[in-house]
Amino acid sequence: MASLSTTSLADTPNMDVDDPSELDNDYTAFQSYLDAAPYPCESQQEMLAKLEQIISKMHVCINVKNWTVLSTWDGVLECWLLMRYPIPKPIRAKLVRLYYELILLPGIEARTCRNWIHMFNRILANKSSTRRKLQPADLQLPWQPLWRIVKKELWPSGRKRSDLGGRNMINLLLFTAERAKPYFPASEIPEMLAAFMPLVTRHTIVGMFPVFTSFFPPTHIHLYLPTLLAFSRAINSTVVDERLLELAGELSEEHVSGSAGPAGEEGGAKWKDIGIWSEADWNFLVGKGLTSMEVPVGTNRNASTTASHADQHQKWALRIKKTISRQQALAKMLVYSMAVDGPARTSSTATPRSAEHQLAQPTGFVAGSKALDTLDRLITSTESFFHPSNSGAYTIALTSFLQYLASSFCQRIREEEQAQCRTPVAQRLTPAIRRAFVAILRTPSLLAMFSKDPVSMGCAQSTLRSLAMLEPGLIMPELLDRAYSGLEVVNETHRTTAVLTMLNAIARTLVSEKLWFEGQKHLVPLLELSIPGIDLNDPVKTTCANGFIVAAVQHIRIGDLSTHASALPAYDEEMMDVVATDGDDVAPFPTGTELGDTPVLSREEERTLVRDSTAGFADWVTSLFRRVLALYENLPEEGGRNNKTGGKTEENTLTAIKAMVDIVCLHLSDHLFDLVLRLVYDYGTTNAKSNAVRAFGQLVGCLARVRPEETLAKFLPHCIAQVEEELKHGASSVRTTSQNAAVPSDTTLHWNMAILRGCLGYGGAAVLKHKERVLELLSLLVEKTKGERGYSGTGRLLSRLLHNLAGTYPINSRFVNTAEWQDPAFEKDHNAQWGRFYQAKDVVVEWHIPSPEEIDFVMDILNRIGKPALDRVEQLLETTTKWDGVDRNDFCRYLHACRSIWSGLPTIYQEQAKVVPEPLVRQDVEIAELVVSHLDVRAGFTLTDPEDPRYQKVVAHRLRFGDVVNRAAFALRQNTGGEDHIDAVMGVVRSIDVFLLSYAMTRTAIESLHKNYTQARDVNRVWPGQKENSRLVFLKRAQVFHCNRLYMHGLYRQRSALDDSLLKELIELSLSPYTRIRKQAQAVFHNVSGYYLRSTRFVLPTLFAALSKGNDPDRMKGALYVLGNKGITGYALGDLVYQEHLYLSLLECQHEEKPSVQKLASTVSNDVATYLREESAHTEAYTLEIGRLLDVVASLETEFLPSMINHKLLDEAVAKSGVRISRRNEGYTNMLLSILEVAVRPKTHWRYVQIAIRFLSALLRREIAPPPGVAQFFLEHSTSPQPSIRSSAQLAIVRLTSHIKMRTHSKSAKELWLDEWSHPLEKRIPITNPSAFTQSLENNVDATEHGVYIDKINTGFLLWASSIKGYSPAGSDFVMSWEPASQSSLRALSDSLLKDNYFQKLATLWGQESGKSGGNAELRGDNVAYIKTLAKMFEHQVLDEILKVIDPLLSDPDKFKQRAGAEFLAGLWRGSKHWPSPVSEKLWTWSIEHLNSVFPQIKPDTFPFWQSAIAAQISDRDPRRSQPLVDWILALPLDFTGDSAFAMSKSLYTFGLLADGLGVRFRPRADKTVALLFDNANNGYNEIRAHVSAYLHIIVRDQWSPTFPSLAALLEACDTSEDPLGLRVAKYNDQVNEIMSRLPKLKEERLPPPRVSQSEYDKIGLTLLQWIWISAYSSHAAMIFPYAVPMMPEILRMSELNDSSDLQVYSSAVLYVLSAVAVPDVYVQDVLNNFVSAIKSSTSWRIRLHALPALVVFFYRNLLSISAEGVSRVMDVLLECLADENVEVRQMASKVLSGVVRCSQRQSIVPLKNRFLALVRRIVLPGRRDPTYAEALRSLHSAILGLCALIESFPYSVEPWMPALTEVLAAHATDPPPISTTIRNCASEFKKTHQDTWHKDQLLFDEDQLQSLSTMLVGTSYYA
Repeated sequence: MASLSTTSLADTPNMDVDDPSELDNDYTAFQSYLDAAPYPCESQQEMLAKLEQIISKMHVCINVKNWTVLSTWDGVLECWLLMRYPIPKPIRAKLVRLYYELILLPGIEARTCRNWIHMFNRILANKSSTRRKLQPADLQLPWQPLWRIVKKELWPSGRKRSDLGGRNMINLLLFTAERAKPYFPASEIPEMLAAFMPLVTRHTIVGMFPVFTSFFPPTHIHLYLPTLLAFSRAINSTVVDERLLELAGELSEEHVSGSAGPAGEEGGAKWKDIGIWSEADWNFLVGKGLTSMEVPVGTNRNASTTASHADQHQKWALRIKKTISRQQALAKMLVYSMAVDGPARTSSTATPRSAEHQLAQPTGFVAGSKALDTLDRLITSTESFFHPSNSGAYTIALTSFLQYLASSFCQRIREEEQAQCRTPVAQRLTPAIRRAFVAILRTPSLLAMFSKDPVSMGCAQSTLRSLAMLEPGLIMPELLDRAYSGLEVVNETHRTTAVLTMLNAIARTLVSEKLWFEGQKHLVPLLELSIPGIDLNDPVKTTCANGFIVAAVQHIRIGDLSTHASALPAYDEEMMDVVATDGDDVAPFPTGTELGDTPVLSREEERTLVRDSTAGFADWVTSLFRRVLALYENLPEEGGRNNKTGGKTEENTLTAIKAMVDIVCLHLSDHLFDLVLRLVYDYGTTNAKSNAVRAFGQLVGCLARVRPEETLAKFLPHCIAQVEEELKHGASSVRTTSQNAAVPSDTTLHWNMAILRGCLGYGGAAVLKHKERVLELLSLLVEKTKGERGYSGTGRLLSRLLHNLAGTYPINSRFVNTAEWQDPAFEKDHNAQWGRFYQAKDVVVEWHIPSPEEIDFVMDILNRIGKPALDRVEQLLETTTKWDGVDRNDFCRYLHACRSIWSGLPTIYQEQAKVVPEPLVRQDVEIAELVVSHLDVRAGFTLTDPEDPRYQKVVAHRLRFGDVVNRAAFALRQNTGGEDHIDAVMGVVRSIDVFLLSYAMTRTAIESLHKNYTQARDVNRVWPGQKENSRLVFLKRAQVFHCNRLYMHGLYRQRSALDDSLLKELIELSLSPYTRIRKQAQAVFHNVSGYYLRSTRFVLPTLFAALSKGNDPDRMKGALYVLGNKGITGYALGDLVYQEHLYLSLLECQHEEKPSVQKLASTVSNDVATYLREESAHTEAYTLEIGRLLDVVASLETEFLPSMINHKLLDEAVAKSGVRISRRNEGYTNMLLSILEVAVRPKTHWRYVQIAIRFLSALLRREIAPPPGVAQFFLEHSTSPQPSIRSSAQLAIVRLTSHIKMRTHSKSAKELWLDEWSHPLEKRIPITNPSAFTQSLENNVDATEHGVYIDKINTGFLLWASSIKGYSPAGSDFVMSWEPASQSSLRALSDSLLKDNYFQKLATLWGQESGKSGGNAELRGDNVAYIKTLAKMFEHQVLDEILKVIDPLLSDPDKFKQRAGAEFLAGLWRGSKHWPSPVSEKLWTWSIEHLNSVFPQIKPDTFPFWQSAIAAQISDRDPRRSQPLVDWILALPLDFTGDSAFAMSKSLYTFGLLADGLGVRFRPRADKTVALLFDNANNGYNEIRAHVSAYLHIIVRDQWSPTFPSLAALLEACDTSEDPLGLRVAKYNDQVNEIMSRLPKLKEERLPPPRVSQSEYDKIGLTLLQWIWISAYSSHAAMIFPYAVPMMPEILRMSELNDSSDLQVYSSAVLYVLSAVAVPDVYVQDVLNNFVSAIKSSTSWRIRLHALPALVVFFYRNLLSISAEGVSRVMDVLLECLADENVEVRQMASKVLSGVVRCSQRQSIVPLKNRFLALVRRIVLPGRRDPTYAEALRSLHSAILGLCALIESFPYSVEPWMPALTEVLAAHATDPPPISTTIRNCASEFKKTHQDTWHKDQLLFDEDQLQSLSTMLVGTSYYA
């Protein structure tokens, strides 16, 4: 639960970090919580003593490595934190360090680790945008140990990859790093770089980027930021873009003060051109942000970037997931970089004229801020996408961007108002920036306000709310305009709902004169207009109307001021300030001055208007209540399962109305309250509507809550009389026990009972006056209501009354303190206080605390109503066997009454420590003192003294209730009353629920309170650090604080004998034969098990017994459902004893044949198997040393007294710890043998064999060898005819053997768990001379000459690591000896493998046709891994056998058999890695012989699995290991001239696999290959050309390796070099240029259609285009630009070739893609020049037509990087195209022009307009026959298009120069097409975009201009 007081505490800029006053601040902030509580709370010292006890228990658990018990104490510590007491800094820092060390323990189960990560984050308590609780000076964390385990998760070793399904550790660890990074020492950044950079390769860079952003500390950013920026420029990836933007946003905020910030001169970032960014970086980052909006540009509506497509190839990196809002990051970066850092721009239109052809360039920046200027360009360029008519998938991104901008801006403004703000004054936001910011966001927000989807609408309204707080004068008049028009139209519901939600958002600005003094007078008219919104037929509108009424009324008093004289001065000081802050550059206006077209009234006039308007409150309140009552009358009838009114929508509507009426009643003045009370009373006493019973009762409750005495006095006598009268005449006399439709004649009774529930639910003291009458009434109701509807209503009445009398809750939640509300002065001038906010310390919280009289009333109810009812239940229990319908009904009614009494008294007394008859503590391994107990804090229970006679009586009553319920459960369970008893049993289950759980506070209740409080708080917050809020929020905060304390008593409860007995009954009922009972009891038990200690352990034996033979199938089902609950499964699996029972009970379920039981058993078993992780057992029996952790614990001890350590307890725990671990390990072996025993029984069904295999496989432990029978069992089933059993068994063998490998190779347990073990042949090869090292990779490896195989070259891309992992070749006598413990298992395996034709059986099974549909046969990775495992473990023993089996398969025409052969062979190849050389030579000789014969036979449907087999062998393997295969591939003939395309592509594809797989090692052959590929770019087959272009991409990509000699060189290059990563190096430029030079000639030689596609030009062109296309969609798109940019003119020429659709499609697509990919800055100018010169110099209009749309995309994407000169060239070319011969080009140019003008050329509008007008006036169209007609028409059309483009460039506003243009255009509206069509289209577009604001816009046109506009729309009138 976050809260207002957790925000950063006041400190002065130069304050010492460890200032003791900081903790005092914490205490003073916390004191407001204690002051608001209704009882004295514990002191800080008392709570620290409790913390000490908790830590002392944790200390014991850590010392004995008992992590499961430690996790339970983590929970208690979290409870302590929930109390919100401040923690002294040293303790907090050491606790954080403690959890950090726990997270780093190797071999811990992920669930436990996640728990620790949660606690680490919880204690750090760093919220974004608030000051950190701990500064780096208070806490330093080591990053290396965390990196060590992150590395293990990033690159899991070979066979472990199969376990990664569902494993999420990498994300949890990176989350930890992100939280911890402020505390990593900044001095170690160079070390981090040295550790990370050598690991960056082309493949890993995308996955490493999140590591960089998670680890680097946020200070000293100059050390790493240039490098990260260089990487992100080089890589085309969404992952990188998102992380970079997030980092940029965070750093901009962190360093907003530059070197004056907390990081100081050294660590703070220096401010550069724009904020902390240089101009080039800024443009790059904003460009990324703009792209991430995914706004479609130009004609193509596709995504605007290829980055997400490129990421699909990075499957490995995509495991790292994080939800990042790019919009929020960009918004933060923009807002926190704003400052006055340049000349301010003058007015946007009046630009000095320049020569006719030269357009003026803009000077200066908006409000003198470059960042704000960037924002202005961003918003203008995307403005049209905010309009509802132009919405799409991007709308949410754009509107959320606005929301984040506004909230970040408000936050920064508020931060800079704080005294402790460190930002230098020159870097702060100025009033001019503020006004400009609001003006920029205003239009898009107003447009998006009416969005079609609710999310965008919400974002826009949240933005408007923030903007209205910043500059109400600019925003509010606009909003009110829309509000009135939206509420007055009846037929557009969408507008009405949008307007109502918008008013809801700005309600406080509207009602508070401190925020905007012109708003209050609008309140009453708007409230009146919102009443029609309450309409049952439109639930959405009703909810919105309610929302607005609540938002407005909660800040005001509804009272008539017009009759009082005001006592306020005309000017108060506070208000004077507000007026002045409208803008420091505007002088305050004299009274009555006119500003624009709205008169500004003086303060006095405004207030007079407001006071007069409040006279309308009385009418409004009356019509509101009448409207609500009318709605109630039209509700559907109550009915259905829970007697709901109608469906969910009606229920929600009623809830919203109740909340609204509640708030309205609270804020009524006395006079108006009486008015409403009379109105409601008259209605209630003259009506009784069966469909509005509940609703009307709630309405009366709202009145009673505010003034209970008056309400009771009014309603009680009437209602009691009515009830008595009705009961006398037989109402509710029809006996029912289940919910069903109400009897119509009971309506009046139910109506009056509902009113009573409303009256008696509030104001405990007021009820006392009517005590006797109420008691009589209750007795009568309990006695006489026999229908279910009647007696359950009585129950609710009892509960409400008791809660009202005995509960502790806050009252009077009005918007001001009660003393002020009752002050006569307030009554006269309450409008001045509307919208008032409080500080926490000023709020006076009033509580209802039960008085002795109220407690006596409760005792009377227990004695006079509870006791007789319970007596009656007891009597009935004597005769359960003879019950008839009357008895059953009586039982249900009276039990219901007793249950209702106790559900209304959860806090009547505080439980004392119970006697626990069965603590269920196992003496040999557990200690009773380490069992958790609840946190004992004061919580305001009514009775707390066990000596108090009242206390004793209440306890006696309650225990008797529990006892009777227990007996009832037992009696009804014994009885065979059948289905008739179901309702009675259901009543008993609910009573058990009440007895066990209606105490203190439950989890669901506390969660909804938290949620409710957080929502209320955040609605009124402008920024996270806001200390002030409305009074209601502080009331909710006090209530949550009180309820949290109660919740502590609800948790960790002990079990008395009665509780145990009830638990037994509950679990028996959970196994009932009746589904309804079973479901209800299970739900109650799952709930109870979360509160009572060891309750699960208590019931597990019963559950396991219910699964044994001889049980009813329904009992089994019940037990399985309970065991299937996640919490219970988890508990059973972690239990030393019951774990084995769980597996065996599930496996024994096969005796029951009922299909539903079997289905359930298999579901539960699968859940159990997936729940298991290999670390589970190790976590429970942990043996690794924990030295660092113990040091941290020792350091934490020093903060407390020495007596904290309980030595006796510690010694006992140490003694039992060894027993626990050995028991766990012995139990493990026995458990495996027991499971095995069940599995190998001959009668065991195959489904259960499969379950057993899954269990055994999941239970295999990394550190302990399983008994030999397990391996034997797996192997037997690896040839099972059942595919699912077979694959499970094979996976199990792979797992088992990989564990053997790990144990054999690990020198210590720590190595084993950190995956740091090494093979005996492994060695580290030092790299001193990288070039010599790469040369050595070519040499042959000989066993004698210290040769080494290097399988993975995972370094050397940027920097070489100091050494690399290599393997010595296995000598001819090398034998791998596996660990002794597993020898018996391995022997059992090898014996079985080599007899009974094992491999023959396996091959037959694998060669069967797949069951899955679809003809494609692909290599199955699991099968390959299985053979690889066998080959590794048993080496040559299996070789001959396997070769014999697969010989016939490889040449078999059946593709499935051939696939099986390929799987065997691929497995052998991979597994022969460390075979002795003679054996591996034998394998390769055999393989190559067979490949020679198989390869020619391969067909298209068998080729895929040979590709996979070869690719698998080449990737991540030293090619010298499979030299024969490499030689064989290189010897394949690469024939480009054959007849068969498949035969050619077969060789080419195989060659490509080699090129791709070898990567860096292919370089020596690269140049030759590239030459070959370019030479064959003109191949006749499309397929072959596709290969050529793909391999060009692969080889060029693999050539890229910008290696640096040292880290310093890399960092310097990134800091200073233009192209640090060598992306502009085009190695093969000569070849490309040579081809390009041939193309013009080839173009002339093209063949005529239809043979055009065979032309050399087309073939080469397509190959090159495909190459660019593939590269642009890869992660390394930036590398294609050096080749692509020079090709652009030719590509543009290709786009005009109409006769070749392929060329045209590809060339246009490539142009679009090149514009969409982030173009490196250096090429922006070249690309632009290419476009411009192509358009200018081209003789073909088609080229111009294709180039213009691509130019738009390019222009938009690189908006910020295009120089002023570039922009003017674009403008020139567009003006030329406007006069083009071809009409399509002219129209396209006009569209482009309007976009360009909108985005960046607003200052050119006036010169352009004058230019076009001059042209229009100059041209007179001659007759059609005139030879100059065509020329004149074209020129005139170009000028008209130009004017239309200017109008369209401002789609949502009417600029001053626009109206005059209508007359010019109207004059030409009847000219011949295309002029007339252009004008008509322009006018209709104008009409569409100005529809929303037309009521205002039309005022800017005079009458003639409006006439001209309509002429433009329809042409000349027929009658004119």
